[in-house]
Amino acid sequence: MNENRLDSLIMLLDDPDTSVFSMVQDELLKEEVTVVNHLERVWETSLDELVQKRIELIIRKIQLNDTKEKIKNWANQDKIDLFEGFFLISRQEYPELKLKYIQQQLEKIRKDIWLEFRNSLTSLEKITILNHIFYHHYRFKIDKNNGDLPQHSYLNRVLDTRKGNPVSIAILYLLVGRLLQLPLHYIDFQDNPLIGYFDQDIARLSQENTDNAAIFYINTSNQGAIIGPKELDYIQHPTEPAQPKKTSEPCSDRTIIKRLAERLALSYQQIGNTEKVTTLNEIIHNL
Repeated sequence: MNENRLDSLIMLLDDPDTSVFSMVQDELLKEEVTVVNHLERVWETSLDELVQKRIELIIRKIQLNDTKEKIKNWANQDKIDLFEGFFLISRQEYPELKLKYIQQQLEKIRKDIWLEFRNSLTSLEKITILNHIFYHHYRFKIDKNNGDLPQHSYLNRVLDTRKGNPVSIAILYLLVGRLLQLPLHYIDFQDNPLIGYFDQDIARLSQENTDNAAIFYINTSNQGAIIGPKELDYIQHPTEPAQPKKTSEPCSDRTIIKRLAERLALSYQQIGNTEKVTTLNEIIHNL
């Protein structure tokens, strides 16, 4: 859309007739996300409160539509990146979120752990160090006092507050582990996800299907407590010891982000925010 037509539409935003506003909004929502810059400049110079509120609403919808499309495209890629998925879920609530800001925080955590590593360390010793830095130095934890608030599912909020829910904390732990090149994978275990430490290099281990058993499991909701394979078998299937294989296999990054979105939708449902639930259900449908 050329600027003259764009400005002509924006001039109609002060019209009290809601049908006129709906028409203008529909036209602007067809535009690329780059139109936001123009709308923001108009917002800054406008003295009309109604115009400002309407511009804010339109900008929010444009940004949300753009992020939903990015999430859909992300889910349709052959090679999925977990970090990008987590970032995009957060960006649909915080459209101004900067990728570099998040990357810098993750890199700082990675470096603090990496500096404690030695070549001679065993797998268990490396996880012990990771747990110490992650849970005791940075103090990441499950927020059990305030219930499952929506903010606990957003990467930037988890990094800022050090509080999350079982799914978001498990994903963050996994991201840090991947940056450290540890063979960690997300296990979709009941209502409390675990992280499996496998004996193959993470680049060779299929996330969709594997016959490779984990050496041990990490309960990221309990300060990184270690769970042995036999203990996991008993917890999952106390009366069916031959059946736990499928439930203890790694799941794909796409599935991980779907679980995060489902958790987030449930959080909004609990506080009665139906608009957010609808948006997230659209996202879940495309995952």
